[in-house]
Amino acid sequence: MFNLPQALKRLVIGKAMRSEELGETLLPKRLALPIFASDPLSSVAYATQEILLVLTVGGTAFLYLTPWIAAGVVALMVVVVASYRQVVHAYPSGGGSYEVVSRNLGPNSGLVVAASLLVDYVMTVAVSVASGVDNIISAFNGLADYRVPMAVGFVAILAAMNLRGVRESGKAFAAPTYLFIGAILIMIITGLIRALFGDTPVAESAAFGIVPVDGKDTLAGLGLLMLGLRAFASGCTALTGVEAISNGVPAFRAPKSKNAAATMSVMGITAIVMFVGVTALALMSKVHYVDDACQLTGIAGDCSGYTQQTVIAQLAASIFGGTDSILFYVVQAATALVLILAANTAFNGFPLLASILAEHRYLPRQMHTRGDRLAFSNGIIALAVVAGGLLWLYGADVTSLIHLYILGVFTSFTLSQIGMVKHWNRVLADETDSSVRGAAHRSRIINALGAVTTALVLVIVLITKFTQGAWLAVLAAVVLWVMMRGIRRHYDAVADELAIDDPREESVRPSKVHGIVLVSKLHKPTLRALGYAQAFRPDSLEALTVAVEQDATQELERQWENLDVQVPLKVLDSPFREITKPVVGYVRTVRRTSPRDAVAVFIPEYVVGHWWEHLLHNQSALWLKSRLLFTPGVMVISVPWQLSSAPRADHPARRAPGSVRRGEPARAKDVPEPEKV
Repeated sequence: MFNLPQALKRLVIGKAMRSEELGETLLPKRLALPIFASDPLSSVAYATQEILLVLTVGGTAFLYLTPWIAAGVVALMVVVVASYRQVVHAYPSGGGSYEVVSRNLGPNSGLVVAASLLVDYVMTVAVSVASGVDNIISAFNGLADYRVPMAVGFVAILAAMNLRGVRESGKAFAAPTYLFIGAILIMIITGLIRALFGDTPVAESAAFGIVPVDGKDTLAGLGLLMLGLRAFASGCTALTGVEAISNGVPAFRAPKSKNAAATMSVMGITAIVMFVGVTALALMSKVHYVDDACQLTGIAGDCSGYTQQTVIAQLAASIFGGTDSILFYVVQAATALVLILAANTAFNGFPLLASILAEHRYLPRQMHTRGDRLAFSNGIIALAVVAGGLLWLYGADVTSLIHLYILGVFTSFTLSQIGMVKHWNRVLADETDSSVRGAAHRSRIINALGAVTTALVLVIVLITKFTQGAWLAVLAAVVLWVMMRGIRRHYDAVADELAIDDPREESVRPSKVHGIVLVSKLHKPTLRALGYAQAFRPDSLEALTVAVEQDATQELERQWENLDVQVPLKVLDSPFREITKPVVGYVRTVRRTSPRDAVAVFIPEYVVGHWWEHLLHNQSALWLKSRLLFTPGVMVISVPWQLSSAPRADHPARRAPGSVRRGEPARAKDVPEPEKV
């Protein structure tokens, strides 16, 4: 029988993979780089832009701060990359910051990191996709009205690709990432060579003046410091996603730690080179980028209808000779692609972290389950739904979303570096080998420096972004932390409740078993249920019906007598035409009369083949089961009757391995071997 949903599922995610094929999904470094590092690599497309966006509130007066702020971002990138290389070697199991903090600072601190990272992964998807859509609109202004549908659609495509498995998504995303790196490096080299020979590129927006926000052009002292810190905090978006490699170490080929550390180094060097190059060219070409286009002077026509090109778009146009150049569209296409694919870092990091948290009983166990393609499908779907909702809620606007960003990642940076310092302290306390102690001392210095710098940035981000929307990210992380604690308490309470205290007492048999078969009509499903109940050989057995309509009940009694059914039929009165309440009340009465006895309730049920048939059958049975399951000492047993529309197990396409069709001789390979005891 053709199954349309199953066919569509196979079309989207591909053929199911066996569990032992997990090793075939491990990644070489060339695929791991675009999968785990596309976020920090792509951030060069908007990190410089965010710095300029903050500084231009004062007109052009404070753009001289840009190189110093960029230098601070680069220094921080070096420290963070060096610090996380230590994490990769010390904790190769893939927990990253969460594992480091949980082991060294305790589970509650670990949950703070986990909640922060989960929120940040969601924001990575939202910001990256929104920024990618911005670059598409920079090349094709007519698409501006379709910003939100495009963004949500890209999230759905990313989710579908990741549901096909880590390796397949890596193959699909590798080419655009490397194309972006190549395009940006060619743009930087071309622009610098032109500047070296006296032909410095000039951006389109260089001709526009900038009207400062009221009072912002005269900032000095503390006000100027706060402006600089706010610009630095925005520029630190370049560091998002750095920790994803430390979370994904298990996905690397052996030697895992060595390959992950090497990939992190390549990522750091490449990101720094591109960020410095883009920032230098933006200053040389005098790019002006503002929050509100009406701050620009010299625009022809209505400023409210003017769409600013992104910094990358302005640089590509000025370096390659305008928007008619094919290289301009190559840069824009590569930038848009990699920004959208940068969300793939989160699509790998979020499910991995959620899986570890589920294994530790902080998230639902379903998050630890691998799908048909050995990916953590539930985590991928959850991330796509939440990120898509954020894009819809905020209109896929980068400026609105960016304020919710980077807070979580710097929380995890800071706590993980503090945890690593404690880790090295423990190593130094136990180690006597001088060479190992020397390496531990160096590592401790690196992590201590990382802890101090990232803590400083965290404070800056909190101060400068909290009132602009970052409080929502803080609130989301707090809610998530409380929720995970509650989930862990629930799982712990269930485990305690189910633990065996006294095996003899827990395994004691009931004195008797009372069998009850629920009956509405006398037909084939009823007879099957009666026969099935008799096969159980209960100490007593009776059929039970509810007299909702007197005529129908009398007809049932007449048929029961005519067919000479050897099971007594008990009729319950129901003056208010209820079914569930009289049955549940009767079963509870039986239980109260004989507390040491068990009651087995057999319910005939239809098995249907179409979703809409569920609406026509089984509603009473489902409601009865849900009520009876809450009664201690009562077993509810469904006796299925397959309607003609239901798929049959003996259908050639659906037979279980080793099964034999009725009337077909068994072959040797069809007969299962006896189990060894």
